[in-house]
Amino acid sequence: MVLGLSGGIACYKAAELVRELIKAGATVQVVMTEAAEQFITAVTLQALSNRTVFTSQWDAREANNMAHINLTRGADAVLVAPASADFIAKLLHGRADDLLSLLCLARPIERCPLLVAPAMNREMWAHPATQRNVAQLKADGATVLGPGSGDQACGEIGDGRMLEPAELRDELIAFFQPKGLAGRRVLVTAGPTFEPIDPVRGLTNRSSGKMGFAIARAAAEAGAEVTLIAGPVALATPRHVRRVDVTTAAEMHAAALAAAIDSDVFVATAAVADWRVASVAGAKIKKADGRSVPVLELVENPDILAAVARLPKRPYCVGFAAESENLLAYAREKLVKKNVPLIIANIGGATFGEDDNAITLVDAAGDHEWPRAGKLALARRLVAEIAARLEREPTAGRP
Repeated sequence: MVLGLSGGIACYKAAELVRELIKAGATVQVVMTEAAEQFITAVTLQALSNRTVFTSQWDAREANNMAHINLTRGADAVLVAPASADFIAKLLHGRADDLLSLLCLARPIERCPLLVAPAMNREMWAHPATQRNVAQLKADGATVLGPGSGDQACGEIGDGRMLEPAELRDELIAFFQPKGLAGRRVLVTAGPTFEPIDPVRGLTNRSSGKMGFAIARAAAEAGAEVTLIAGPVALATPRHVRRVDVTTAAEMHAAALAAAIDSDVFVATAAVADWRVASVAGAKIKKADGRSVPVLELVENPDILAAVARLPKRPYCVGFAAESENLLAYAREKLVKKNVPLIIANIGGATFGEDDNAITLVDAAGDHEWPRAGKLALARRLVAEIAARLEREPTAGRP
């Protein structure tokens, strides 16, 4: 891919962006404008990319002296980051007075997409001229990434910051993912629930939420509008995902039912506590010598997956079965009991808190074992599988 830098203080982020893209498996060819060279050196970016940096349309290193043609013919995309207000205006009007603008204009538009990451002062971003330019740039087929919001180099605060390198890396990866769920609304539950015993203690489990968050991210990458209902976990919200935080199973049940009404797909990844304490103590239960250990009366929590599956117009329901033994037998029992088309079975103790997982898909046709892999890789494969099932059976999951 070609990474283009126009002038702006956000050029300092380009060094880390190159590293992130290369670690993600990309080959990065850097092209800089004259203005960009005032903020970061070509030497730095050459060292990080391990490729010669191009800065001029008159560069004679190309045999035909046509770097503006050659650089995009083998590229999968052109990403301009940072894209200044001036450079965005230049792109809009088709001006081509430097190497970067030349190659953007000369790229094969049908197979080499253009992505731009705006970076400028908040007043420049909000100016009607910039907003018109960005709107037309999108209409012309470019993809605009960001901008972010926050502290700016000038000391002001607001919209206009270039997205962070990791955010741009993820946006670029998402851009190339198949959009099998475009136009769909996906609901995901993730993480554990916490059922209080008293103000300081509670019942919970070891679920980290990583699998559910990976599925939410993969669904968003596939073009879906995603709502993620998360129990108490320490994970960042995937980009373009709407997150609803809950604590208890009752809260998750209420949030899931409210969101499921308008959802096309429901993936119940959360490890919901089966029971809660019947009566929560108002103060910490104290341990006292000579006294008997307190007895906790437990009551059953509502079954979220079963409740969603009973809705008059239910979404396509995918449940998770985290077991410690008899994996397939329990998963098939859950498939029938919940009346859902698909259960994802895994060994809970082997996956809670881990970055990888081994799963088996259980449906009416049989069992389909997938080998252990990273949770994001599995999530992307699972999202593609769900999209394919919806394509084959548009009413799948409906009663």
